[in-house]
Amino acid sequence: MSFRLRLRPFRCHISSLLAGLVQLLPCDAHSLSTICGPSQVPFGRSSCAHRQDRVTINTFPDDILVEIFFFYVNHWSIGTNGWHTLIHVCQNWRYIVFASPIRLSLRLEYRGKRPMSEMMDVWPVLPVVISQPHASWEFSKSYLDSCWGNVAGALESEHDHRICEIHLFDIPTSQWERLAAAMQKSFPELTILRVWVENNDNDAVTSLPDSFLGGTAPLLRLVSLDDCPFPGIPKLLLSADQLVALNLWNIPESGHISPQDLVAVMSRLESLNLGFKCPQYPASRPRPPLSRSVLPALTRLVFKGVQEYLEDLLAQIDAPLINNLEIIFFMDLDFVVPQLHRLIDHAGWFKTCDRAIFSDLLLEISCRRSDWQLASLAQVCSSSFPLLPTLVRLNIADEAPQSHDVETTQWLELLDPFTAVKDLHLSNQVARHVCQALEELAEERATEFLPALQSIFLRGLEPLESVPKNFEGFVSKRKLSGRPVAVHCSE
Repeated sequence: MSFRLRLRPFRCHISSLLAGLVQLLPCDAHSLSTICGPSQVPFGRSSCAHRQDRVTINTFPDDILVEIFFFYVNHWSIGTNGWHTLIHVCQNWRYIVFASPIRLSLRLEYRGKRPMSEMMDVWPVLPVVISQPHASWEFSKSYLDSCWGNVAGALESEHDHRICEIHLFDIPTSQWERLAAAMQKSFPELTILRVWVENNDNDAVTSLPDSFLGGTAPLLRLVSLDDCPFPGIPKLLLSADQLVALNLWNIPESGHISPQDLVAVMSRLESLNLGFKCPQYPASRPRPPLSRSVLPALTRLVFKGVQEYLEDLLAQIDAPLINNLEIIFFMDLDFVVPQLHRLIDHAGWFKTCDRAIFSDLLLEISCRRSDWQLASLAQVCSSSFPLLPTLVRLNIADEAPQSHDVETTQWLELLDPFTAVKDLHLSNQVARHVCQALEELAEERATEFLPALQSIFLRGLEPLESVPKNFEGFVSKRKLSGRPVAVHCSE
């Protein structure tokens, strides 16, 4: 079971670039719909039907067509091979597409359906994206094993200098050894690496050696490893001068990385996802640093682990632009997180929410006992929590219907500090318990409790009418006090 606290002030929306393109280009609706899709072009008449000099799209200069193709490939096509549609329209378009491989970011996606050499014989020399085979009930195990074998063969081939991205999800443990061995060499053009192992509950896979990717990856921009033990990853990441996104999730005990080693590779990071499989941290903790490393680009941090690790990590960094935090703590009896409070307090995006494009704070305690979870959340969200004076939206979600062991007073203790909250969002089970807690408030206390509250949003209720009726007493008390509260329901 998990409770989640979430802050989302607002989003900024921008107008569609496609709509602007349709209005500016002097072409008829039928021709433009070939590129942009029929939903963007009015039926019957084009946006420039009032003009007498209408032309068809094929009369455009090549450079204009390239820009239209660029928009299609980046905003409308699906998958890496979306540009295939363009080259099958006509010979001229085929020529234009292949003449602009960099502008159109042309890639060949390989999923192991057949040997890689057969694909190389058909297409021009283009960067290659290695992806996991299509997994579906209609494919037999022997077919999928053959595909995985072909993927391993592609990684083992002499085309390593053309492989720019590797996306291997849900790798069967039976295929791990060969795939891991195939990636012990350098891939000089590699920019994205995603490697996730399937159902590695018993740590059945062996650790990646220091020779993984040849020990160097200068062009890597994104690394995502899930359930892949790799104790030597700090050495590899030190060579990744362009790294902006790092995702290390379900880190097993054999793949532990210290906060100090992590900070050493975070200077350019924009996003960090760090999650451990189980509570683990050495008994001897490092001394606080004399100075902190400033991370000028970091905007997103997701963490799952023990509070001590996060505190030691945050003690070494400053991230003034961070605007997205998701923190999942393993259960502890006593939560003391001053560094988390400091990070939030110093982050300009959270402090000036009126200027934020998007801010998101999620806090979760991983524990089976609901009462322990609630007590722990109340500790973390103490009166010293920096966001409480400005938090206007609170979302509490209980993902499992097992909240019977929570006392009413615990809900009041958790909610009491949120004096600025206007919108309270509650999931099914949470709503029932919060409802009971609010109904037990005395009239004077009901007026003072959550003084800024204006709306309660209930979702996932069955039946929808049962819980709202139980809010009637609280709603009536607030209405009489001149601070009305509305209750809204949704499935």
